[in-house]
Amino acid sequence: MSLAAESPSSCSSGSSDEFAAFLENEIDAEIEEEIEEEIEEEIEEDEELAEHRNKRRKVMDESSDEETSAETIEETVEVETREISNGGNAMCSHPIIIKNLCSHCGEYVKEAASSVAFNYIHKDLRLGASEIDKLRKMDLKHLLKDKKLILVLDLDHTLINSTRMFDVFPEEQYLIKQVEEAKDDDPNQTLFRLGRYHMLTKLRPFVRTFLKEAKKMFEMYIYTMGEHAYAMEIAKLLDPEDVYFPSKVICQSDCTTRNQKGLDVVLGADNLVIILDDTEHVWQRHKDNLILMERYHYFTSSVRQFSAGMKSLSEMKKDERESDGILATILNVLKRAHEMFFDPGIGIDLASRDIRNIMKLIKKEILERCNIVFSRVFPSNARAEEQPIWKLAEQMGATCYADVDDSVTHVVAQVPATKKAEWARDNNKFLVTPRWIEAANYLWQRQKEEDFAVPKKKDE
Repeated sequence: MSLAAESPSSCSSGSSDEFAAFLENEIDAEIEEEIEEEIEEEIEEDEELAEHRNKRRKVMDESSDEETSAETIEETVEVETREISNGGNAMCSHPIIIKNLCSHCGEYVKEAASSVAFNYIHKDLRLGASEIDKLRKMDLKHLLKDKKLILVLDLDHTLINSTRMFDVFPEEQYLIKQVEEAKDDDPNQTLFRLGRYHMLTKLRPFVRTFLKEAKKMFEMYIYTMGEHAYAMEIAKLLDPEDVYFPSKVICQSDCTTRNQKGLDVVLGADNLVIILDDTEHVWQRHKDNLILMERYHYFTSSVRQFSAGMKSLSEMKKDERESDGILATILNVLKRAHEMFFDPGIGIDLASRDIRNIMKLIKKEILERCNIVFSRVFPSNARAEEQPIWKLAEQMGATCYADVDDSVTHVVAQVPATKKAEWARDNNKFLVTPRWIEAANYLWQRQKEEDFAVPKKKDE
């Protein structure tokens, strides 16, 4: 299901009891119909229900920003009768809280340690652990029925690159004229001026096609460490028709852990989620879901921020290629992962499958049958098998060794004048820089060794 996409209360001005009824009705329509039929038979006899209805009207009249109709309250009360029959307020677990009021029993909830805020869906909304678990199970059911997974997308350096106007370098001044001359209705426009933020924003090549194709396979979220207003502005550039991310834009203020992103605020099962992000350390709890993206450095300020030691794309007046750039390459990976997940030939129940395991299998094929030795890539006194680049090579299917022998296929070195590097040249083995491994990781395919060859001399 797309909970946020169809929500009648996806904006802060929505009626709280409309949203509560919507949450319940979205859980499972068929089950709800059966429950409502039973409830209707009890309404006339249930005095406790009448008292609850009156309290519910009073609470929701106070908490809603708009006038709540009697008809909507009646519908919500019918849904909530189950809670009353289980013991009323004393038994209520406060599964849905809006503005510190339980939408089921009407009680004021000062603190709810087990609840999580979902303000990006509805202002002042909190869901209890049981409700989150229930919604995720139902989401799993509906997504698998539609043959869809979940894709979580970072913004800056992944789908876009932005720079402040006063950070535009002299070599980039032509961009300001270019954006001022652009036509507002040009569907191919990729450079925008965000006047409100005094910024220039550049869309990564292929991003529009990427989103269009990804929508066929995924329910998509934006998840950024940026501020809410900025995130919504970028979402409008990427999704002007509001078809990709309706009410699914998560920003810094939605995070439950400081400086960390987490899937606890995504209403979907972790085993269905793939994340695209250029920063790994913000996903400490979900690294297995992550596809690490090579950063998109279009503007000079972006290059210098990360000390990339190269000219920006804007300085060189060029850009990533559409046909075989990062997004086009990753889209192919996503298509394959999606196909493998829903392969009817796999003897595992759909609900028990895990996209993280499939991603590992795909990654293991990248450097399969490559036997690697490292030379002066990390300190000699370091435990080689604990080094990130060693682990990365193994994740991509390579076998790493400490010393050379006839089985070695690649020597990875920083400089040409080492014994192992000389051995590689003498024995006609591949001699490549560490960037060969990094590029394979970003592009999810083995790269041509000649493009990453170690120069024969230091000054080359």
